[in-house]
Amino acid sequence: MLDTMRPSGSNEERAESFRLCEAKKTLSQAEDGAMSTERALVYVVDDDPSIREAVGSLIRSAGLRVETFASAQEFLSSPRANVPSCLVLDVQLPGLSGLDLQQELAKADVQIPIVFITGHGDIPMSVRAIKAGALEFLPKPFNDEDLLNAIEQGIARDQRALKRGEDLQDEVLSDLNFKEIVGKSVALRRVLMLVETVAPTDSTVLIYGETGTGKELIARAIHSLSPRCSNAFVKLNCAAIPTGLLESELFGHEKGAFTGAIAQRIGRFELADRGTVFLDEVGEVPLDLQTKLLRVLQEREFERLGSTRTLRTDTRLIAATNRDLSAMVEEQKFRSDLFYRLNVFPLRVPPLRERAEDIPMLVRHFAQHFARRMNRNIETIPSETMDALIRYPWPGNIRELENLIERAVILSPGPALQVPLGDLESRTPPGHANGKHRTLEDAERAHILATLKETRWVLSGPSGAATRLGMNRSTLQFRIKKLGIVRPGT
Repeated sequence: MLDTMRPSGSNEERAESFRLCEAKKTLSQAEDGAMSTERALVYVVDDDPSIREAVGSLIRSAGLRVETFASAQEFLSSPRANVPSCLVLDVQLPGLSGLDLQQELAKADVQIPIVFITGHGDIPMSVRAIKAGALEFLPKPFNDEDLLNAIEQGIARDQRALKRGEDLQDEVLSDLNFKEIVGKSVALRRVLMLVETVAPTDSTVLIYGETGTGKELIARAIHSLSPRCSNAFVKLNCAAIPTGLLESELFGHEKGAFTGAIAQRIGRFELADRGTVFLDEVGEVPLDLQTKLLRVLQEREFERLGSTRTLRTDTRLIAATNRDLSAMVEEQKFRSDLFYRLNVFPLRVPPLRERAEDIPMLVRHFAQHFARRMNRNIETIPSETMDALIRYPWPGNIRELENLIERAVILSPGPALQVPLGDLESRTPPGHANGKHRTLEDAERAHILATLKETRWVLSGPSGAATRLGMNRSTLQFRIKKLGIVRPGT
């Protein structure tokens, strides 16, 4: 029935070969700190006692632990302290079939690599099993080595999945303890260190960054690490509210204050008392409303529209913008006094192209997130795909990457992530072709940074960066500060 009864090579020889292979893998994984010292556990479910005994003996001879069950019901009802690393499962079982058991495990979100064995297999059945996530489909009689190889692959897949989960947890819950922020690049860590510095204070923070870089996540991190974390975090996108309604959104209104005001409304600053208000796209606040916003920052008081009663608020303000507010001040499109009041502690969130080393982490994070949500099983990301994602300049930043990975998960019927790379090539903006930068500010920052590296961060003197750039030292220092350039290691 099984190859254990054939003379073509002894069980002991094959088992020894398997043990050596396992020993090498165990040593390698132990060096990486990724594997438990406990032997892998394999479950066997088959209604034929001789098959259970022979397969169990073969697995034990390979140095693995094994438990056997006569039916799917026995497997499901038995008390199990550990989830196995691999499940060897007969297709034809009394009562609940092997394929039915596979579906039940999937519904319960129990991820076990499955190797199917059957004496009644056919092509449609094997296709159905593999599509549902089975690792292998072996018809009886099968070769012992084929079964051991399939089990070995299952154990390896299980350990890789566990390690991916641990790695992902380390990435998301980084050593700086920012729960929602993925990445470990130097540029991101520099921002998070500043977040930790400013969070315990009540100072106003102004977050600069392109659209889609995660400015709201940074604002939430500041709130979460602040003494106000137990109180409200109230956000408002100033660009999404019509100009005539923005004042009401910020400060509230009384019933009858204007046409359509059929009831009293509480504004964001009142809602966020003792908490934090996050104003995204603050550069879109009209000039006539900027005076009232400045008053809230300075005096911590305001009136609702249609009311003469002055209200006080104990609110911390965090603002964000993707515009150059200092340039808007020069163009008289933004009040200078409000700008200086907002710009107490500026933070620049780097675009994704400046933290390309974080892209693999973000891709894995989004792939796992959408795979769970769509009940998909994404296990691998082709290296050529990852290389293309790293090279792409991402003008839409993390939001664009997230949307692409969501679409990729939808388009991936199997375990490999299929990213529509043609879409990236077709929509690469002209300013990013051949690695060029999208804005003049990006180009200036890159040019200054390259010059500083060439001069080893020496600013003055005939060979200094200021001379090479054709500007005086004080002007260069101003540009370095404005562009958020920081010397590595400082």
